[in-house]
This record gives sequence, C-alpha cells and structure tokens, in this order.
Amino acid sequence: MTRKLVAGIDSSTQSCKVVVRDADTGELVREGRAAHPGGTEVAPGAWAEALDVALTEAGGLADVSAVSVAAQQHGMVCLDERGEVVRPALLWNDTRSAKAADDLVAEAGPDGRAQWASAVGSVPLASFTVSKLRWLAEHEPDAAARTAAVVLPHDWLTWRLAGARGIEATTTDRSDASGTGYYSPATNSYRHDLLKTALGHDAVLPAVLGPRQRAGTTGNGVVLGVGAGDNAAAALGVALRSGDVLVSIGTSGTVFAVAEQATADASGAVAGFADATGRFLPLVCTLNAARVLDTTARLLRVDAAQFSELALQAPSGADGLVMVPYLEGERTPDKPEATGSLHGLTMRTMSAAHLARAAVEGMLCGLADGLDALIEQGVVVNRILLVGGGARSEAVGRIAPTIFGRPVVIPPPGEYVADGAARQAAWALSGQPEPPQWSAARYATHQAQGDGARWVRERYAQARDQVLDRLVTGP
Repeated sequence: MTRKLVAGIDSSTQSCKVVVRDADTGELVREGRAAHPGGTEVAPGAWAEALDVALTEAGGLADVSAVSVAAQQHGMVCLDERGEVVRPALLWNDTRSAKAADDLVAEAGPDGRAQWASAVGSVPLASFTVSKLRWLAEHEPDAAARTAAVVLPHDWLTWRLAGARGIEATTTDRSDASGTGYYSPATNSYRHDLLKTALGHDAVLPAVLGPRQRAGTTGNGVVLGVGAGDNAAAALGVALRSGDVLVSIGTSGTVFAVAEQATADASGAVAGFADATGRFLPLVCTLNAARVLDTTARLLRVDAAQFSELALQAPSGADGLVMVPYLEGERTPDKPEATGSLHGLTMRTMSAAHLARAAVEGMLCGLADGLDALIEQGVVVNRILLVGGGARSEAVGRIAPTIFGRPVVIPPPGEYVADGAARQAAWALSGQPEPPQWSAARYATHQAQGDGARWVRERYAQARDQVLDRLVTGP
C-alpha cells in the first residue's frame, strides 16, 4: 500500500523551508530550503521564487497529497483590484510604523490601549499590519488608494498555490488574522472599522477558515490546508499542550502558550493571538534574540561553539556585567527607538567570557520578562520548551533554566514551523476532529544549577529600567 505524503512550508523572515512527511506517522521523507533576501521590506515575488527552489530541492509535490503554508506574521501585502502587488511587503520587523501605532492608540482616547485590547486582544505595535497600513496611508497615499485587498505572507503564498483566481478568493486562518490588529480572535470576526481607520478606506480581506478546513487545491490537485502564522505552526509542530510554554529563539524571541480563553492585555506586553487548533495563543515577542548572540560572537571574533564555551567560562551573573540587548530597538517593551547598553564594566568584567555570558543572560532575561507577563495573564507554566536557532547553543540550554527558574526541555533541532504546517496538511487530508498524533521526539531536559535566577534578574531589571528611564527623561 502506497503511503500518503504531506508537505509543510515555512516561509520565514530569512528563508523558506519545506518538509515532506508521512501523513500517518510523521516520518520525515525529504526536505529543501532556499534563502530570502534581507531587509525589512521584500517583494512577495521573492518568496515565491524561494518556495519554488525549496520545493524542487525537496523533490516537488508530484507524490504529495496535501500541503500547508506557515509564514512570518504581520507582513503587509497590498493587492490592487487585479491581484497585482501594489508595493514591496513591509515585514514585521520594519519599525518605521512605530509612530503610526502610537497614533492609532492615541486616537482611541485616554483609555486607547484598553480599547484596542478589548477590540482585538492586542494593542497595536509597529509590527502589526494595522500600523503598517496607517503608515502607508500617510506616507504613500497613492499606494494606499490603489490597495483593494490586504493579505499576509502565508495568505499570499497559499493563494498563489491555488492559482491566484481573484482577490475575493484569498483565505487565511485565525492565527494569522489575529496578528493584523483588525481581527478579534475572541469573536472570530474582522473589525473593518479599524481597518478603515488605518488605511482610510475598506478593503477585501481573506476569508478566515477553520483549522482543519481546506483552502482549495493546487493546479495538480494537491489539497491545500488553511495554513497558519509561524508561531501557531510551531506550537502545532511540537504538539504544545496546556501547561506548556514555548520559547523560540530565532530572528525574534517569542514566548507563548496554548490557552482555552482569549486574553486582552491592556499593557500591550501580551498579544492575544489565536492558535492553529481553534484555541488561543497569548504571546510575547522581543525583537532581540539569536542575533544578539550572533552579533556578540562576531565582535569577539569567535564562532558559535566558541562563543558558547566562553559564556560558560564566566560565573552566573557575569560578576555584575549586564547587557540590555536592545540592539535593534525593542518590541517588548515597546521601545523601537531604544539602543543596547552594557552595565557594570570593570577591570574584572571586561573580558570576552564575561561579555559572552552577559549577552546570553541579557537575551534570556528579556524573554523571562515575557514569561512573567504570560503568568500575569493567567497562563499556567508546567514546563518550558526551548526551540529555534539560539536553542542549539549549549550555553543557552544550560543557563536558561536558571534565568527562567524552571526546568527547560529542548527538543532536537528541527523545522518545527514547517513540521506544524505538515501536521496541519495531514489534518486537512484526514478530516478528523483532532490533528494526527505523530510520534514525539526524545527531548533533553536541563535543570537549574544553583539559585542564581533571582539576583541575576534583579540586576538585569535595574539596568533595563535605567535604559527605559533615559528614553523618557533624555540623557
């Protein structure tokens, strides 16, 4: 009997990954990848080209029964009435829309943050699509006027795979729609009034399908799953369950959990997203994650393995050296104009090992702040799963339990976003009430060493607050 194969696509900020798996067992059959261009705005055609290359490297879809696309959230893809792309897509990490986000909140009145959180579960940030649309309306009014439809990266790629048959045929899922700023995951409905407030006029939006619905077929008859935002797909890829918190250390740092109830954090720290199973996905995102480690390693002129060794040579707390790693501004806290800083430089701490340790601890402390924010929203934390490129660092794996104050489980390196998309494709193919239960990989568990979490985090909090205070009061 011929086994059925499914494919999962991860169109991330940096690259496109494709995995082909057995629909029943989840066994990896083959895979491929291709790079994306750099920058914070990209012509969507570049994603299509990378997808074609990655699919070819993965052996194509000729023997595949179903495929789903997961992709970076928030990216603004504007289409005209004919379905042509109006301008290059603004990506989630493009911070030029920071003022637009502030303006949208201010225009809602003195309790604007609470108003937005109540309406869509989140407070607008520079990364959100709604903020980018306001920026477009203010800075490129001709492009805004030509915009007849707004979709996200995964929506656009799914639509293209389905044949791009008119803007009314675009589809999306709850997880990706919930990151736009004009969709409520609590009510499962768009807020076209908020879209019009941002863009200046209404536009066609993708139909929001259920988690196991089909978004059509490719020209060759391959079933298309609805797709998902990258974080929701990662949660599906690791089979995240209630009580789990997933911390992903990639281009961005994310801390999120599957929840049964919608959240609405008026502070803006926790985004009230939806997941890819019909539930919710409260999430905290930082701009500064694995790239902090990469940049510090380049400064020290060492590779990743040597950087990890250096970090483990210094003691917990790096003898008082603290890095506040806002190297690209920051999303949480919402300070896109912030810069990084070092505190506690002395003759003793001005060493490569201390700097490496401070970089790891500073990055992890920012994520630990996100964990605290989730807990304040009622999220129960029984275990922490650590994934992403940064999780491959031995130093990160050994230091994280101390910073988080809990054991940390590290799945083996993998393409969990693409895996989640593949699992969703198998779900769409089966039509069953729940996604398939594939065999779980064996996870490594790291326990906290010593009791240093409290004082390391207190020292970090003092340095972080100094940075934030200077942004308010000036130098």
